[in-house]
Amino acid sequence: MFLSVFDMFKVGIGPSSSHTMGPMVAAARFLDLLRKAPFSVAGVKASLHGSLAFTGVGHATDRATILGLAGFLPESYDRDKADAALAQIKATKTVTPDGLPALRFDPETDLTFDFGPNLPGHANGMILSATDPQGDVILQETYYSIGGGFVMTQAELDAGKDTDDGAPVPYPFKSAAEMLEMAKTSGLSIAEMKRANELSRRSVSDLDAGMRRLWQVMNDCIDRGLENDGILPGGLNVKRRAKGIHEKLLAERGMNLTAPHTINDWMSVYAMAVNEENAAGGQVVTAPTNGAAGVVPATIRYYLDHVPGATASRVPEFLLTAAAIGGLVKFNASISGAEAGCQAEVGSASAMAAAGLCAVLGGTPMQIENAAEIALEHHLGMTCDPVKGLVQVPCIERNGLGAIKAVSAASLALRGDGTHFVPLDSAIETMRQTGADMHEKYKETSLGGLAVNVPNC
Repeated sequence: MFLSVFDMFKVGIGPSSSHTMGPMVAAARFLDLLRKAPFSVAGVKASLHGSLAFTGVGHATDRATILGLAGFLPESYDRDKADAALAQIKATKTVTPDGLPALRFDPETDLTFDFGPNLPGHANGMILSATDPQGDVILQETYYSIGGGFVMTQAELDAGKDTDDGAPVPYPFKSAAEMLEMAKTSGLSIAEMKRANELSRRSVSDLDAGMRRLWQVMNDCIDRGLENDGILPGGLNVKRRAKGIHEKLLAERGMNLTAPHTINDWMSVYAMAVNEENAAGGQVVTAPTNGAAGVVPATIRYYLDHVPGATASRVPEFLLTAAAIGGLVKFNASISGAEAGCQAEVGSASAMAAAGLCAVLGGTPMQIENAAEIALEHHLGMTCDPVKGLVQVPCIERNGLGAIKAVSAASLALRGDGTHFVPLDSAIETMRQTGADMHEKYKETSLGGLAVNVPNC
């Protein structure tokens, strides 16, 4: 089992990795299919199913799908160009992706929200179709956005392509128990094993440059969030709070009477800054998803800004360790809120952040595994119930609390020797079972929980 650090952390756009990035990526894959097709295509259609339908408008799934069919990609997304393209598509009722003729596409009639039963493969399903000049469907593909920006076709799911089929890696652990045994046998840290696995697939320069970019985008996102204020889009009239909280924290610096628990506000404000940017459709790094994008960067920023002796040179170690834990969660359970609730998103992110922080604070592999388990265990059962289908309430504050739990989990683990009662593998399996048993209305459909108990009109 191998999932790259660049699988677990992807540069993309808000507000959702599964509902915004995934559909855009799916549309890009469909365009590639059309470019290879032996026949002439005149138009395209799209239908959104399951959670993509129920919360699609709040997550900008319709916008992402349209732009994806026009050739836009998350990693190179330009907001101004996208706005201009959308206006042109609505006026001309055509999309003009590179390498294909102008294709008939009317957003009003050719993009549909299907609120019927889910498609069989996953709660986040979409069907993309190509039509001939008469409007008859001549090519069709089903895609599933399975969380964190990952996209698969029905055939790929059926064939088990959600597992790695690349060249062998030196340390192919698929469970925490295997990871710890390999660390013990090799004498390497989790980050060192993960780095060796990465280097079996890419060069040193590509790996190091890629991780530098990941942290740069994360840190820039925090800074933008701390500088911007105003009302977030979507109709809830949620006010950005990170800037105001940050200004108050700066004003209190150096005061003798500041309470020790104020450090929690610093962790929260870093995370909230990211998730306010995400909610506004800004550039973020999935970590492992957009809805949970604030936890890992907030924990890194806490480490760099508030921990004596911290150094930016250890950020790659943090990311590699976090990615190793995230890969275990994704492989053995889920990182998708539509599949397993928010325990799979913020819970996974908190476990990843706890592991990364424990590593850079000198933790052993056993302590790192313990830190991840503590953080994940105390998110078990958490539902995904965004008010009005927007990644705002309770998502923004929830990332702050996820970062606080991550730091607490790492600290507790470092106080012990790594031995503990509940193995990380057991916590991950419990999360999988809990997600399977969780009612669909609590899994990113906005049909239960806070989404129906808070007035939002």
